[in-house]
Amino acid sequence: MNINDLLHRALQLESLSAEEGVFLFENAPMTDLMHVGHRLRQHHVPNDVVTWIIDRNSNTTNVCIANCKFCNFYRKPGHEEQYTTTIEEYKVKIDELYKYGGNQLLLQGGHHPDLGLDFYVKTFSELKALYPDLKLHALGPPEIAHIAKLEQTTHTEVLQALKDSGLDSLPGAGAEILSNRVRRLISKGKCTGEEWLDVMRAAHQLNITTSATMMFGHIETNLERMEHLVDLRQVQSEKPADSKGFVAFIPWPFMDEDTILRKLKRARNDVTSEEYVKMIAMSRIMLPNVTNIQASWLTVGKQVAQVCLHSGANDFGSIMIEENVVSAAGARFRFTSDGIQESIREAGFRPQLRTQEYGYRDLPANIIQQNLNKAELIVD
Repeated sequence: MNINDLLHRALQLESLSAEEGVFLFENAPMTDLMHVGHRLRQHHVPNDVVTWIIDRNSNTTNVCIANCKFCNFYRKPGHEEQYTTTIEEYKVKIDELYKYGGNQLLLQGGHHPDLGLDFYVKTFSELKALYPDLKLHALGPPEIAHIAKLEQTTHTEVLQALKDSGLDSLPGAGAEILSNRVRRLISKGKCTGEEWLDVMRAAHQLNITTSATMMFGHIETNLERMEHLVDLRQVQSEKPADSKGFVAFIPWPFMDEDTILRKLKRARNDVTSEEYVKMIAMSRIMLPNVTNIQASWLTVGKQVAQVCLHSGANDFGSIMIEENVVSAAGARFRFTSDGIQESIREAGFRPQLRTQEYGYRDLPANIIQQNLNKAELIVD
């Protein structure tokens, strides 16, 4: 294999094999990967805009029987700290979300053994009745697969019922690494890689917009990372012409603080800043049919995420009004709406508030007023 030939093919939007991806990741200079990643970003999003979103990441329940070895958030059924969020609690959270200018609820939770399809249909319907303009970016393939097994029905039937009750889009949660070798070791209780991909295929057939993710830097090989990207690319190629499919891809490093994986000395987070930037570039190179790549500032911090904007990423994600799962494993970074915009400007780009489907939104009046108030304080 030849580095220059492979990079040239990538710039022509050709689909590289997993083995070719590994060769580039392990042998190409970082600057070359960054350069090609940025050129591909300019092809897909040819402007100096970097998008961001205001949403709230809340949890339906922390009860889970998946027993993932990287998760500090879940509690087993019957645990004294278990909870299931009530509608009254959601109302407080959503009212606060609206106050901050957001209108999207990222709603996820554990694999509760007693919460079936009726629970989620009722919850979504009640939330939509209370907040008709609320966008529900909710659950994820493992939860869809779990509900389907509880109900002894299909992924499609579950997704259609959820869509009818208010589901707007499906997050790419629970992908981790799609290799079943890896999943058996770190998340045995979750759906297989094939099931995760099949849920996404079903969602795309129903014209439900989705995102895709990767949690890397634990026990996977570089080949398994690239195979993960090839699998996502394949599913995206199968979507109906009128479906957006995977609207974005978000890779982040494994956060290891107090996790079982680290305690058992099976894995720890040793992903360097350079490696993360290279993975952003490789995401662009290996996913020529996915438009948006998001830099995970929550896990890598502001400075590294800013470098990623010159390496293939065009999105900075959410200010994360609430986030409980990744934070429980050591993610400590935070942004305000003002801070995320300033960080994008510092990197040389124009910040643009967006919707989940990457449409542009005007800044809410309360955020504009907050900025004016700050400016007046500075002048005074």
